[in-house]
Amino acid sequence: MLSRRVVLIVILGLAGLGVAGVRPSGVSAGDEWLPITPEELKMTSVAEAPGAPAVILYRQVDRDDSNADVPHEYDYVRIKILTEEGRKYGDVEIPYLKGNANINQVKGRTIRPDGSIANFQGKPFDKTIVKAKGLKYLAKTFSLPDVQVGSIIEYHYMLDLQEGYVFDSHWILSDELFTKVGKFTLKPSHDFALRWSWPIGLPAGTASPLNEHGIIHMESHNIPAFQIEDYMPPENELKFRVDFSYTDDSSPEKEADKFWKKEGKKKNEQAESFIGKHKSMEQVVAQTVSASDPPEVKLQKLYARVQQLRNTSYEVEKSEQEQKREKAKPVGNVEDVLKQGRGNPRAINWLFIALARAAGFEAHSVFLASRNQYFFRPEMMNSQQLNGDVVLVRVNGKDVYCDPGSKFAPFGLLPWEETAVQGLKLDKDGGAFSLIPSSDSSISKIERKADLKLDDEGTLSGKLTITFSGLEALERRTEERNEDETSRKKFLEDQVREYVPVGIDVELTNKPDWSSAAPTLVATYDLKVQGWASAAGHRALIPVGLFSSTEKQLFEHASRVHPVYFQYPFLKEDDVTIQLPLNWQVNSMPQAQNQDAKAAVYILKVENDKGALHLTRVLRSDLMLVDAKVYPNLRTFFQVVRTGDEEQVVLQPGASSGGK
Repeated sequence: MLSRRVVLIVILGLAGLGVAGVRPSGVSAGDEWLPITPEELKMTSVAEAPGAPAVILYRQVDRDDSNADVPHEYDYVRIKILTEEGRKYGDVEIPYLKGNANINQVKGRTIRPDGSIANFQGKPFDKTIVKAKGLKYLAKTFSLPDVQVGSIIEYHYMLDLQEGYVFDSHWILSDELFTKVGKFTLKPSHDFALRWSWPIGLPAGTASPLNEHGIIHMESHNIPAFQIEDYMPPENELKFRVDFSYTDDSSPEKEADKFWKKEGKKKNEQAESFIGKHKSMEQVVAQTVSASDPPEVKLQKLYARVQQLRNTSYEVEKSEQEQKREKAKPVGNVEDVLKQGRGNPRAINWLFIALARAAGFEAHSVFLASRNQYFFRPEMMNSQQLNGDVVLVRVNGKDVYCDPGSKFAPFGLLPWEETAVQGLKLDKDGGAFSLIPSSDSSISKIERKADLKLDDEGTLSGKLTITFSGLEALERRTEERNEDETSRKKFLEDQVREYVPVGIDVELTNKPDWSSAAPTLVATYDLKVQGWASAAGHRALIPVGLFSSTEKQLFEHASRVHPVYFQYPFLKEDDVTIQLPLNWQVNSMPQAQNQDAKAAVYILKVENDKGALHLTRVLRSDLMLVDAKVYPNLRTFFQVVRTGDEEQVVLQPGASSGGK
């Protein structure tokens, strides 16, 4: 079966890469731990990392790519706990890509300050980790026993990569903690030529990797701690790292243009061999569209037709026994995809190309490097970075990008990680790179419409409808695709709890459409917000920012290390009606806000309409990557947003007043 995405194993934080059977340096056969020195036990601080809550004393990363069928990795980490805050590192997180790797042989222990040892006896479990706004990942987690200030904790594990894949290899040197010593090795594949690079350089004093006796190795000392910030670019993109890339060319090209022309021809041959020229495609087109349909309607019908197929990459991973029982035949071309009614995302995309061509459209496969883990650098000549693909169709004189292989993507909408990236449009001459545009903020929208009543005790209650559009709908359907109704209900209710800056009672009252690629996902709720109106003498105050919590603490820090990275442009529109209690009057309302910073807009308006407040709020951002140098301007804009959201309507309960 064709693989749509050449998977990048990205190990964040303390992750490591290893070689089966390799032991930590200096460890004798039959032993699995490095000896602990008296100096390590007595250590209370590290001069190179003043005030650090903990430091990595030693980290070893060994990877074996020499057998492409069973590539695997080994990681060993030793951490010194220096402060009470540092005890949190006893809760270990090993990030990984589920379905592409398995973490096993996990062992850990705590060495108490007196030298006694407490071994980890538990079992790791999966958990979604949120490190910062915009940074979330899946991790194997476990807690080491009896972690104290002055303790040393250490653990090691194996990472077995999915059989049959040759992975892009990386040494990720930087970590959230300062690292005293890091040792890295790679046993490369024998089947491919290898090149390596370090895009942002190496830590001071670190010598370049050496290839000796078929193993590439490097040692680094005093690696600075990596600072995690809200909404930063992909974490590993910013870290000290060494990237390894394989090529099946025995004489690798040294010029990027020639390299990509050669790669483009190979990929085009692969695509055209799969797509072919099958007469059955014309039959499917005739059954699906009408001759009188406008061109875009024809394409949309063909798009919907291929999205009806089983998308195997979106299914829960089957066990080996289940796969044998299914006895699925190989998929070698677009006819196989149709006959079997299934395919992975790339196969579905290529079937769409075949049908579009059979209907008379010009259609191409476009390979791209998704931007959710790394940013693409053509000059690095790493074909493994082209880990995704979309379809380019020429319709009514315009180029339309689409991705039917993304199960929940409506026609003409791409997942955010496939936008604002360089795409290689394939053709027989090797193709050419061009920029795949990002979506407009108006496409990806959250609309919150609330019809509420305020009682004499200051409690709001009523109906809330949230419409998620575009990428907002696509992201939620994709994230919850394998969850049951109960989990999805909680997920959507938690979204509302995240929006409102105080405790609420909320219950989802409808059954949203989770299974389609519709442009919107609609959720309706019963909502109660107790104490939203607060007493101020003989008056009551109502904040205008009912759904403003996600912006409340955004970009509070005065300084910034990394660029600000928004995954995609967005638009939030709130329309809130609050029916006031009988005889309550409006004393004063905030001035209207209209902050237009071109790429970002904030609008707030409050109206008094015959005993009801009408609040409208708009927050639009077309920003994606903001340099740290202009961070103060971005911070100022969001301070204006916070100030506006904290404005209050002044009410006079139960008495006549000169309302405005």
